[in-house]
Amino acid sequence: MKTMRTERLILRNWEDRDRDLFHRINSDEQVMEFFPFRRDRAEADAKMDEFRAWIAEDGYGFAAAEITATSECIGFIGLLDTDHVPSLPAGTVEIGWRLAPEFWSKGYVTEAAEAWLAYGFETLGLDEIVSFAVVANRRSTAVMQRLGMTADPSGDFDHPSIPDSHPHLKRHVLYRLSRQDWQARKRAAR
Repeated sequence: MKTMRTERLILRNWEDRDRDLFHRINSDEQVMEFFPFRRDRAEADAKMDEFRAWIAEDGYGFAAAEITATSECIGFIGLLDTDHVPSLPAGTVEIGWRLAPEFWSKGYVTEAAEAWLAYGFETLGLDEIVSFAVVANRRSTAVMQRLGMTADPSGDFDHPSIPDSHPHLKRHVLYRLSRQDWQARKRAAR
């Protein structure tokens, strides 16, 4: 992927120096509140390698977000194919994120997500980008709303990767943003 820059962030592929942070955000109880698993170090390393390979192959993915001023990796933000969600049509792309808690509520996700939306609509030529989260995950749905995404209750679904042992995490809300709505929002902001 081509490195992207926002006002405060560098969005880039994963590097070995990110492994500690990647493990932390995949094993931290607060960060993983809405996930039924926590990754140990080996699992986190394998997932980071998977993310890195996807980005190298596709040119996008859940990419590392680094603070420009400090060179500190804070988590990931990016676009990903949704092949793992059978209720979504083939070719659907989601926008998603995960940050270490000390970087929450600073506007980093919204800032980086805006850059990823521009990349998705302008460079990849996507007609729509979706996002989804566990119903109770108000922090993530608030970001979706700030990005101009619209809830689509008819598309809400039970995530197939969530085991029956975690029924409170199964139901996911779906948000959508079309290229037309994104362009209209950009024009209105000028």
